[in-house]
Parts: sequence; C-alpha cells; structure tokens
Amino acid sequence: MHMNKPEVYLFGQILGTHSFLLKGGFLQPDEYSEIAEQYFLPGGETGTAATVLSSLGVSVRMDGTWIGTEVAPILKAFYADKSVDLSALQYMDEDPGVMDYVVIAGLVRSPMGRFQTLFSSGRRWWSVPKESDIAGCSVVAIDPFFGEDSLLAAQICVRLGIPYVTIDAPHDSYLHKHAAVNVVSKECTSGHYAGMAPEAVMELMMREAEGLTILTQGGGEMLYGRNGGELRRLRPYDVEVRSTLGAGDTYKAGCVYAVLKGMSDEETVRFASACSAVAISRFPLPLNPPKLEEVTALIEGRKD
Repeated sequence: MHMNKPEVYLFGQILGTHSFLLKGGFLQPDEYSEIAEQYFLPGGETGTAATVLSSLGVSVRMDGTWIGTEVAPILKAFYADKSVDLSALQYMDEDPGVMDYVVIAGLVRSPMGRFQTLFSSGRRWWSVPKESDIAGCSVVAIDPFFGEDSLLAAQICVRLGIPYVTIDAPHDSYLHKHAAVNVVSKECTSGHYAGMAPEAVMELMMREAEGLTILTQGGGEMLYGRNGGELRRLRPYDVEVRSTLGAGDTYKAGCVYAVLKGMSDEETVRFASACSAVAISRFPLPLNPPKLEEVTALIEGRKD
C-alpha cells in the first residue's frame, strides 16, 4: 500500500522469519522434537513493529534491510491489505534476502541466522534513510544496528523536530541522548553493563537522556524515568505465554503509538507492556497482532 504521508516511519531490520513452535519442551541434543506449527512470515524488529502498528490503526512507511527474492513475495502479499507502505524498500534480484530461523517452546526461543557473517562481510545490505521519506511523519522508530545510517536517521529527526523511539542504545550514544523513548532490554544491559544493578544502569541512562528511558527485564518489573525525575517501576501484565517471539518489537511499537498519541510516561509504559503481553499470549504474532481494544481491555482489567 502506498500513502503520501504516513504517520510513522520505521528504519531497521525487515526479515523473512521461519518460525517453528515445538510440541513439548525445547530441543535436546540427540532427541527427536515434534513441530506443532511452522510459518514463514515478515519479521525483524522493524517488520514486526510495522505489523503491530498497522493492527493498532497507524499508517507506516518502513525501510532498512534490502529485500531479496524469497523475502519479497511474502512481504508484498502480507502487507497488501495493511496500512504499511513498502515504497522505500530496495529489492535485490540475485539474492534470496535476509532470513532468520527461530525455534520456540513456551518461554524459551533460539533465533538462528547469518548476521555475524553479513555484518562482517564489508558489503552493504541495507538502505540509507532519506529525509524525503521521514519528513511529514509524526513519529519515527530507529533500530540501532545499521551504525552510521541509524545515526543519520536520528540526526534527520532532530533536524526536522520529529520525535523518535529507539532500542538498546547505550547511555553515551547520540541515539540515546536525543530519543523521545529508548527501550533497553535485559540482553543489552547484561552485555553493555555487566555486573551493574538495574537501578545504577537507569541512573546512568536517565542522566544522559532528553527523553524517557525504559528498562525491560523480561518477566521482571520495568524501570522507567527521565533526567531529573524519580525512578519508577511497573510490573508486567500476567498472561499465559505461547511464544515470546516479537515481544520486544511489539513493546517498541507500543511506545511509538504512545508517543504518537501524546501519552504520559506512565501511560506509555503501561500501553507498551500491555501490547507486549497480548503479543506473547499467541502464535504466530504476525497473523494475530494485538488490536487496540485488546490492549485497552488488558490495561483496564488491572487496576494497580
């Protein structure tokens, strides 16, 4: 679908994801595992966020990963009836495209891919963000994985005065400093801030940020706050987990929606958390993305 001025621009990973939901427990060495369900659907941090935002009623333009011959047909077919504009994407003729493979059993999942090989290849396999694609949007989301080009997207946003949401940007980065929201995962803190208490990480992050910092901790409580403000906490919503695939990407999408709608910090964290909770209660996420009424019902069903 092509639209003149979508509300949101997303820049980052857009993949074809092969997902396998196992019957019983997770893979064990030398043991047989039965596949309950398997799919080949759009994924990646940006692809998943686009799917979720479209389901929430938001119009989106996305760009990032170049799209190859195996990934292109599923993207075009999947988004044909959704409010997602693919016109910025660059297509490749000689390459199947970037895909990942995810094995899932309840609370655990293992993603597999060739990203280390791709990133170390020295060749480009993603687009450079264009100001013309970003201008006129109300909110932007930027994945940090594309180095100088992720930075460029943030710089364009700052120049145009458009708020952006990012994920896992370290405290001393431009992406973190100027973000409207930076959602930091447990994976990021254990890598960048090994041995530091979550509160100490937050203190560091909040001090360097113009916007809201949220630290998610899987099933643990979320910490959030701003420079000069107090550190606040919220526990996640309790749902029965079918698959955690896409939980963080859905959380990011929830934050984008919250910024678009001018929500307060507490409302933002609640909304994003509820989006993520709805997402992990089903599989596969792209075919069953959270709807606004479901997210609202979950929030209203719990009065802290």
